[in-house]
Amino acid sequence: MKNQSVTNNIDWITILLYCLMVIAGWMTIYSASLPNEETSIFDIGQIYGKQILFIIFSIPLIMVILTVDAKIYDKYAFIFYGLGIVLLAGLFVAGKTIKGQTNWYSFGGFSLQPSEFAKIATALVLSKYLSDVQINLKNINHQLIAFAIIGFPVALIMMQPDAGSAMIFASLTLVLYREGLPGWYLATGAIAIILFLLALLVKPLFVVSLALIIIILQFFLTRRAHRNPILSAIVFVAIAGFVYSVDFVYENVLEDHQKDRINVLFDKDVNQQAEGYNLNQSMIAIGSGGWFGKGYLEGTQTKGGFVPEQHTDYIFTTVGEEWGFVGALVVIGLFVTLLLRIIYLAERQKSKFSRTYGYCVASILFMHFFVNITMLIKLFPTIGVPLPFFSYGGSSLWAFTILLFIFVKMDANKVNEW
Repeated sequence: MKNQSVTNNIDWITILLYCLMVIAGWMTIYSASLPNEETSIFDIGQIYGKQILFIIFSIPLIMVILTVDAKIYDKYAFIFYGLGIVLLAGLFVAGKTIKGQTNWYSFGGFSLQPSEFAKIATALVLSKYLSDVQINLKNINHQLIAFAIIGFPVALIMMQPDAGSAMIFASLTLVLYREGLPGWYLATGAIAIILFLLALLVKPLFVVSLALIIIILQFFLTRRAHRNPILSAIVFVAIAGFVYSVDFVYENVLEDHQKDRINVLFDKDVNQQAEGYNLNQSMIAIGSGGWFGKGYLEGTQTKGGFVPEQHTDYIFTTVGEEWGFVGALVVIGLFVTLLLRIIYLAERQKSKFSRTYGYCVASILFMHFFVNITMLIKLFPTIGVPLPFFSYGGSSLWAFTILLFIFVKMDANKVNEW
């Protein structure tokens, strides 16, 4: 069957949430980049003027996505993925290096970050692969292929190097878990992160001793029939080896700026006028907003330019300062509502491809949202990732728009799926 009217089937709640966030994002960018002299909001010489252009250009993108047949995303997923890989690889030939990272194409006054669009391509091809009825993520070979789909673009992005963008791809493991990946993968990852942080904070011997006590308790509390001393010993040796390798990795593998970000998180030998400056000013700005904020366009930290790059990765500081705790909660509420709406829509899809892609969309948006906000309140190391629909930039806005509206189209089309 063919769509009779696409607009009749569109989820308007998702559209409304998108519009509210884009409008609120532009208002925040306007405040964060407003010059002292009076200018037009359409002045493309200003950051907020350029963002209006990016928003306007998003409209034909949305119309094209909603017009074309949703089946092309399934049919040509591997072609989209291949194009994404080519664009990432092409950066090493024709990319522009900014602040030590070669992750942009530059064409005159226009720049494009292919890693933002590679997320969409990876989400599509991962959904295509997982939708195959023969795929079972309990099978180790199928697991390896799924991880390779995610890992290939990650490897190219890490070579740029852009750890922030690469880390976002890790969110797709949540999709694998939803589609049958054994839970011990996620548990192992979470434990590894906890052990890494503990090993940086306290002596490795304490961490290893604590792990040994937990393993012994777990061994004796487990039913006798399920006890496996060899497995317990292997787990302990693996934990001990990992913990004692943390110091070597920290000193010899991590770059200086990566070590600085970890030091800032834990207040270890931090110069507040150097590597700790951005985060310190961010927390001052957010904290100064109080419950209800200083008022729109009235943020003194924002107007004083104390927070560097405030219109991009640090855009939420303007929300906190001018709109206060209540305003920040409203913005967070918008994100949470959108994420829950996407998950709800994903679960009602008739095709596994659409459902899996919906979870990819939710996972990517969640990771951006979670990392961006938690890093600004010192709950996560400072990593350069934009806040969806709020941070300045054409590449990020268009990529998030395409990512979301492909799913909106899939959802609108589900009534005609067999």
